[in-house]
Amino acid sequence: MYLGKLYNEPEIMFNTLNQDQVREIHSKSIRILEELGMVVHHEEARRLLKEAGAFVEGDKVFVPAFLVENAIRTAPSTFTLYDRCGDAAMHVEHRNIYYGTGSDTPNLIDFETRERRKWTKKDVEGGIALCDYLENIDFVMSMGLISDVDPLLNTREQYAVMIRKSKKPQIVVCDDVNDLNDVIAMAVAVRGSLENLQRKPLFAVYCEPSSPLVNTFNAIDKLLLCAEQRIPVNYAGGGLAGGTTPVTAAGTILLNNAECLLGLVIHQLKNPGAPFLYGFGNGPLDMKTMQSIYSSPTAIQIQGGMCEMARYYRLPSWGEAGDGASKMCDEQSTMEASHFILMAALQGCNITHDVGYLDCGLSISFEHLVICDQIIGRTKATVKELKTDEEYLGYEAIARVGHGGNYICDKHTFNHMKEEWRGDLSDFNSYETWHGKGKLSMRERAHEKVLHILSNYQPEPLAAEVDAQIEEILNQAR
Repeated sequence: MYLGKLYNEPEIMFNTLNQDQVREIHSKSIRILEELGMVVHHEEARRLLKEAGAFVEGDKVFVPAFLVENAIRTAPSTFTLYDRCGDAAMHVEHRNIYYGTGSDTPNLIDFETRERRKWTKKDVEGGIALCDYLENIDFVMSMGLISDVDPLLNTREQYAVMIRKSKKPQIVVCDDVNDLNDVIAMAVAVRGSLENLQRKPLFAVYCEPSSPLVNTFNAIDKLLLCAEQRIPVNYAGGGLAGGTTPVTAAGTILLNNAECLLGLVIHQLKNPGAPFLYGFGNGPLDMKTMQSIYSSPTAIQIQGGMCEMARYYRLPSWGEAGDGASKMCDEQSTMEASHFILMAALQGCNITHDVGYLDCGLSISFEHLVICDQIIGRTKATVKELKTDEEYLGYEAIARVGHGGNYICDKHTFNHMKEEWRGDLSDFNSYETWHGKGKLSMRERAHEKVLHILSNYQPEPLAAEVDAQIEEILNQAR
């Protein structure tokens, strides 16, 4: 089964910022850290910063430039996530691009009634199995808040489903370090030891400061634990341009960049060389509806700027795509997903989550998810390197066919004809053939594919003794 691939993109890609703009954003970020400071609601983090040379006034910390420069220097420019079997699945570096789902939506768009409802544990199991099957979903996140378990156990129950129902790497969201310690324990059960998990990490952790310029206890607590245990982690401000960050794309990039740099400094002070994932997300606040607009052109510009800053710092990048504001799987959702998925590839966003999100992160549709899988496959086929060696230039085939001939029966065509991308949801038939097969729309074809996968696909189970260890961790938490 497909579990991820190294994509070597051409160097000429889409750039949002030029180098002068990048340097100006970095310079202004340093001024924010040195002159405005950040609120840090964590005693150990403040102590680490003060001992390293920062200035602390109550809960506010002022960070000198040299601490930022030291953190950038010690943070690795690459890390690898491994699948459940221990095979390398995601080389998180350069412009390599990996797509996966998001976490914690309150609603599922029921694929039978087309109405939204709360997620059940069975729904999350089905969704993760669906992701395990889909070829172009490189990693999994929980997708839904489970309504039929104790809310205090939700993140643990989510992770147990992810690790049981898919072999793919994961991105996890935890409420606090107690959750995170249990998640690490479940992953250790799979790997056999903490050392094996550190050597071959199965997941990365999502942490989030509170824009503007506030760092909560739980966010930093998880950040420090990940640094200590050498678990890959981000520190991604999830702002609202015009609400919690400046309304302009440049202003949001500046504010979120400063917040991310503070997280990097704290992380590297705790354990220099621990893997760190740089990035942030932003759904601009629509001043007419007061909604966070996912996948808007401004949101895509903000992500492009973030990717440029990550490359400037030589850090792996974190972003999103495949999401949007549409309330259902329809033409709008497909337009929004297609635009952002392609742009994420051109931006070189390493770990791109939220595939399948609708309603600005409040819902997920399984039909939309399988359509996004198709869009990702098409995007990867579009941006991959074009081969121009002797075989692919086909000079000998041109000479064989000659003047006025055709290439249908030539051996060059036979050797390469199966390389053409063909998505299984796309229809390439004549009108008559399409009509004879039921004249289905893509949404209807996606619905049939969801039903087929959920009815027939069974993910490879965990070994019985590992599954029992995970259940024991859950029981102790319960």
